[in-house]
Amino acid sequence: MENSHYRWVIVAAGGLLGCVAIGGMFSLPVFLQPIARDTGWSVTGISSAMTIGFLAMAFTSMIWGTLSDRLGPLPVVLTGSVVLAASLGLASFATSLVVFQFVFGLLVGGSIAAIFAPMMACVTGWFDTHRGLAVSLVSAGMGMAPMTMSPLAAWLVSNHDWRTSMQIVALVVAAIMIPVSLLVRRAPALESGASAPSNAPAEPDMTLAQALRSPQFIILIATNFFCCATHSGPIIHTVSYAISCGIPMIAAVTIYSVEGLAGMGGRIAFGLLGDRFGAKRVLVFGLLAQAFGALGYVFVRELAAFYAVAALFGFIYAGTMPLYAVLVRENFPLRMMGTVIGGTAMAGSLGMATGPLAGGLIYDTFASYAWLYIGSWIMGLGAFLIIMTFRPMPVARAVPAPA
Repeated sequence: MENSHYRWVIVAAGGLLGCVAIGGMFSLPVFLQPIARDTGWSVTGISSAMTIGFLAMAFTSMIWGTLSDRLGPLPVVLTGSVVLAASLGLASFATSLVVFQFVFGLLVGGSIAAIFAPMMACVTGWFDTHRGLAVSLVSAGMGMAPMTMSPLAAWLVSNHDWRTSMQIVALVVAAIMIPVSLLVRRAPALESGASAPSNAPAEPDMTLAQALRSPQFIILIATNFFCCATHSGPIIHTVSYAISCGIPMIAAVTIYSVEGLAGMGGRIAFGLLGDRFGAKRVLVFGLLAQAFGALGYVFVRELAAFYAVAALFGFIYAGTMPLYAVLVRENFPLRMMGTVIGGTAMAGSLGMATGPLAGGLIYDTFASYAWLYIGSWIMGLGAFLIIMTFRPMPVARAVPAPA
């Protein structure tokens, strides 16, 4: 009985850790102009720390995931929390752009990867029922970052210089994440000596090497890459596109808020739908709808139309994201969740890294964002077609326990 209650503590811890971690990284856009004014560093140079951060997240996700499989999630998540707080604090003392890019990019990005895949893997292990809802709630917590940590950073930097503000953010990160990470526990089914419940579904019998070479894993990482590449450009460039359509900046920024709020609802709704109708079926529908949602931006010029497309697009793209972890749990052994979810997270981070660069190149070349959204539509159709080829992993027949 304790486990059935404690699993929701794990969900709450995962959501809170994700919110504060992502919020720490996404404080950089808020600090961008104050840093540039104070240091004389270029805006491009400072913001490239975010790109480095995405790449660091990509290339460390599987490493942290594998460590969480071997050591348990608590030491990994605790390490990530300590390193993240320390990195934010150190970045505030940087006196050269290269040092800032290294500390904020590599260390902050790498430490956040220690939260995402291990916590998603941990949560999937605690749930046999309501799994879609559980991972969606953790994902929704991460989605709260722009609405909580970003306003905090904005308030701080309006009252202090950016270095002091970043130091306070580092203290907030440490004060929340370090104690909360101590609540994280390995799923009971993975505890030494624990036997699987008699009604638990049989798991595929495979080695980690077989899992990473399987068509199911390859299809999932390819789908997640194309999925994230679909929404990365629109997320990053839509405010700029709206301004180019003559919408004032203050109003244009609210489009992003509408997208984020709709995404909160999408995560919960898609999680519930995944529990009801199956994760793959809902993901297939979501990826097709996401492609046409991205294309919708091509046809809008007025603020009200931007709001409508942003609400639909945000609801869909955010909703699809937690379903990958559910599909992984349904098709791979629990003991390798961290590694496999880390692999899909790596592909997603690489997909996210394409948007800022592609959108900038397209706009500079064509003086229009239309081809960005058409390209996103094509990438979205690619994600849809790839996931259509996914077939469930064959499951080893369960051997009945001796009487």
